Amino acid sequence: MPVRIFSSLSPRVSQPWLTSHLRLLGSQLIVVTGLPTSGKSTRAKQLCEYVSQRIADSPKHQNHRLHLISDDSLSIDRSVYHLSPEAVPAHTRSANASEKDARAALYAAVKRVLSDNDFVILDGLNYIKGWRYQLHCEAKAMRTPNCILQIGCSVDRARAVNEERLRKRRRQQEPSGADTREGDVIPEGDATEPYEPANWDNLVFRYEEPNPMTRWDSPLFTLIWDDDQDQTRKTFDSLWDVMAGDGKPVVRPNQSTERRGRDAGSDYLYVLDRETQDIVKRILERQAVDGGGHGGQVPIPLTAKDAQELAVHLPVGKQLALPQLQRLRRAFVGLNRGGIGLDSVGNMAADGLRETFVRYLNDAFEEDA
Repeated sequence: MPVRIFSSLSPRVSQPWLTSHLRLLGSQLIVVTGLPTSGKSTRAKQLCEYVSQRIADSPKHQNHRLHLISDDSLSIDRSVYHLSPEAVPAHTRSANASEKDARAALYAAVKRVLSDNDFVILDGLNYIKGWRYQLHCEAKAMRTPNCILQIGCSVDRARAVNEERLRKRRRQQEPSGADTREGDVIPEGDATEPYEPANWDNLVFRYEEPNPMTRWDSPLFTLIWDDDQDQTRKTFDSLWDVMAGDGKPVVRPNQSTERRGRDAGSDYLYVLDRETQDIVKRILERQAVDGGGHGGQVPIPLTAKDAQELAVHLPVGKQLALPQLQRLRRAFVGLNRGGIGLDSVGNMAADGLRETFVRYLNDAFEEDA
């Protein structure tokens, strides 16, 4: 079955049964970043061809759709990144207003197609770490894994590409119409518009390289200018294994952004306070019996019939004091007091609150370990 490649503005077909079937597979967001004129668009097209072939060869992904979103696909001119006051049109609200509008268009295009059965490749500068963090948060809210593909290129080589494009544009504007010259560093037939020199220098100065130690820039894959076809294929294979293979990570949205239900009725705050207080009391009673600091589990019963008992995993070598537990309880209550009147998504009655609070405590203890 041939893979279907959609542009960023293509209409999406509504197939509820297909969406439900593919929910476990999930979508993938791949953000391409690098210096201006470093070969990002070329690598993005190569990646698009690779993913297209892998989708066609994979039975469980054959109904997935592939989207390549870029400045070119959205008709965004490169002059929008020029922050020089002389280049700003009259009556513009700020020097970077056009760049903000361009990022808003890219963000909307990504958000529009990010779903359970879509692969999304975002080709662009993506040079601001805050922008990459925003994309990471959007992907996480959609339970979608995301990764960064960095295109490595020296500043001198990238500058040479841009200067050659500038010379080519000037030659095309000359009456002679000559558009080629021996020694060109760009491929013949390349019609990509160059950056103005001041704009290019400014973008290089502002570029914030991805850091694999941060969660929004990991996993990080790198391709350099001189990588041949075999090395490129190897990098793409690693990217596919992480994003769509058997080892694909399970992405969960932040607990503070999850929507709450209204099953508990008008006494929601009372139930929230009562259940969290009861769990704190059980933890203190368990520590009073065994002395604390020895680890172990505190069983937390549920009221539902045949429900599996929960367990709070106590940290080893550390006794939990009442002030620490109360701080965690107050933080949890602050996150979940907005459950009144919201659309029902999950069961936030007594058992639901107990399960959520136990998971919250276990995560907090694990981070402090």
